[in-house]
Amino acid sequence: MYLSDIFTISCNLAGICGLSLPCGFTKVPKLPIGLHTAGQTIQRGNILRMAHAYEQSAGWHKEKPPLA
Repeated sequence: MYLSDIFTISCNLAGICGLSLPCGFTKVPKLPIGLHTAGQTIQRGNILRMAHAYEQSAGWHKEKPPLA
């Protein structure tokens, strides 16, 4: 979660909207990979719709990495 904040804070500082969502896992060790999107502030609805459509089609948000 910390890195998710680090990678999206630059968008907030620049005045644009950014979003990070799960898009898969590495092979070994099984670590989560995120997809980062950014767009103009007036396009935040489009970014949220795109993220929702991706989550509905991919299903990565339902998987969890193993606990260490």
